[in-house]
Amino acid sequence: MERTIRLTLAEYIVRPRALWQEGLLVLGGSVLIGLMAQVAIPLPFTPVPITGQTFAVLLVGALLGSRRGALSAGLYLAEGALGLPVFAGGSGGLARLFGPTGGYLLGFVVAAGVVGWLCESGWDRRLPTAILAMLIGNGLIYLFGLPWLARFVGPERALAAGLWPFLAGDLIKIALAALALPLAWRWTRLATRL
Repeated sequence: MERTIRLTLAEYIVRPRALWQEGLLVLGGSVLIGLMAQVAIPLPFTPVPITGQTFAVLLVGALLGSRRGALSAGLYLAEGALGLPVFAGGSGGLARLFGPTGGYLLGFVVAAGVVGWLCESGWDRRLPTAILAMLIGNGLIYLFGLPWLARFVGPERALAAGLWPFLAGDLIKIALAALALPLAWRWTRLATRL
């Protein structure tokens, strides 16, 4: 069965035709992730803070598509690895990538790519499929993050330190991102008709 590739919302609005436009989209995605990482609430019982990163990662994947979304998340990691203060709480450096939250950070690249791939297949056009795409992306972040975190807090504490405290907030972020996509498509189509 052949997959139909559709325009992402960014492609529909920007229509990138040059390499510099592609680069600006990828850079813009990494900047959004970095900005949302600064919305951070540390929790005293876990090394994993509550942040806006997952919201940004899922949204960037959905808006930019698989390739640009994954590149944006990868660029964000590279910026942080080089020491730029883009990680949660204005931190940066390789230590963050190899620390307790490193698995979540690496999961961002996969999640952005998969959410982007799903949205290229039209999953961002309707609320039920947009929610499902975001749930899959968020699940991938946990799939990478929890085993890595377990190395630091122990397998018996990984869920309590890296999953349960974040589920309610993640569901809110997923709902907001998923609601934004079909509404943005509707608004964009209306605006182009005017």
